[in-house]
Amino acid sequence: MENTDELKDLAADAWRLTAGVPRAVLGIAGPPGAGKSTLARALVARIGEGSAYLPLDGFHLSNAQLARLGLESRKGSEPSFDVAGYVALLRRVLDDPAHDIYVPDYDRTLHEPVAARHLVAPAARLVVTEGNYLACDLPGWRAAHALMGACWYLDVPGDVRQQRLVERQLTGGRSPLEARAWVATNDAPNGELVATSRGRCGRILSRIGMDMFN
Repeated sequence: MENTDELKDLAADAWRLTAGVPRAVLGIAGPPGAGKSTLARALVARIGEGSAYLPLDGFHLSNAQLARLGLESRKGSEPSFDVAGYVALLRRVLDDPAHDIYVPDYDRTLHEPVAARHLVAPAARLVVTEGNYLACDLPGWRAAHALMGACWYLDVPGDVRQQRLVERQLTGGRSPLEARAWVATNDAPNGELVATSRGRCGRILSRIGMDMFN
């Protein structure tokens, strides 16, 4: 199956979540480097103005807060996100479909979250959100999961994710040694936690055309 056909089918399945409701949320969970943001953006682009993008990464704690909490070396781990803020925004998205809702993002150049980069407009009947921990059976994340009309799990081979994650750290300014160490000590354990949530997702996407994510 060609990637365009895959994406068309996935977009159609996603859009079915809006049947009978003013607005629905589709969650895409998966380990670091799986391609969640690429898939979410592709779905939104395919569906058009009837959809909107809401990344969990906008709820990264700032570097100042990570330093305060002693989490600088675990940036991207489950406790390094403002899950309560994320849940509150999901609830607002569902409860207030008549107004513009601004959505934060994470800037990989600044290495900080940034406010209001994305918009959920009233025309958006499907909001696609993505992030590592959306299906985790943990406080806060359970509440987020309950607000989703469906949650899909995106899985790709570990060696592919490893390569992507190292490249991400190199692009962010780390040396090759630092990049590999970060992936081994931070991204890898994060991925192990996320893997425990696989069974809480209604659909496993493991045969997506790999060049869609390059």
